[in-house]
Amino acid sequence: MDVIHLDENNFDSVINSDVPVLVDFWAAWCAPCMMIAPTIEKIAEESDGTYKIAKLNVDENSKIAGTYNIMSIPTLGIFKNGKMVDSMIGVAPKQQILDMIKKHY
Repeated sequence: MDVIHLDENNFDSVINSDVPVLVDFWAAWCAPCMMIAPTIEKIAEESDGTYKIAKLNVDENSKIAGTYNIMSIPTLGIFKNGKMVDSMIGVAPKQQILDMIKKHY
């Protein structure tokens, strides 16, 4: 599956899902965000539909980032049925991210 690029127009419709949605809160100037991006892409490619992967640029969507109190990036948030149920700040290995997603199937 492809990474879904979020903005104010599609955010609510994407996170209101019965499968877990991993949202990567990022910014173009953030070096750690760029480091984790290939891992996020790989996880999305390997998804079999049991979860979705999305990215939200916090500079372009600061209102949404503020709503979820995103103070550090990258922040990876897990959403289920429209609510953030888990999160992780910083760069993490692929398996650690997958383990976080799997807790919410």
